[in-house]
Amino acid sequence: MSTVSVPDLPTITLLRTLVSALEDKKADQLKVLHVSGVSNITDYLVLATGNSEPHLRALRIEAEKVLDAAKVKIAGMEQGGFNSGWTVVDAYQVMVHLFTPDQRQNYALDKLWKDAAEVDLKTFATKAAAVVKVTAKKPKVTVSKSASKKKVTPVKTKATVKKSTPQKTAVKTKPTSVAKSKPKVADKPAKKAKK
Repeated sequence: MSTVSVPDLPTITLLRTLVSALEDKKADQLKVLHVSGVSNITDYLVLATGNSEPHLRALRIEAEKVLDAAKVKIAGMEQGGFNSGWTVVDAYQVMVHLFTPDQRQNYALDKLWKDAAEVDLKTFATKAAAVVKVTAKKPKVTVSKSASKKKVTPVKTKATVKKSTPQKTAVKTKPTSVAKSKPKVADKPAKKAKK
């Protein structure tokens, strides 16, 4: 069972500033996921969609400005190459993923992290704020009433082994002429020496 930690004030302030900056730059489908209970890589994922590669670049630059102003170290930035449609800014506790619409649908991080609690962008509280614990789905085991009343005893089974008799197999070989050879000296039984 994993638990969702309550975010501290500096993290909430950072998320608010980051979301506000991305909204000012017209980011679409903005979503913040609280993943600390289901991930050991980061605490928050910020997902946003830009309408083109230049728009993604502008969103990335804005995210960098916010992180630099907050004196948050950036672990790395990844762009999948020219026209990849996906940029990641990793700031340890907060990871920002910026996509074009096609790549957002293709990678579907919203679905991949469906077990994470979504942060309400107006209040910056997790939507599962009343429930602090996030539980993993456990398989349900049902037992019928009649089966639960019966006494179950282990069944002893005998392992039977059939002894098989070796079967004679005929080996077909080409007839060859075999010359009778004289037995070698080593083949004769040794005679005992008399003293």
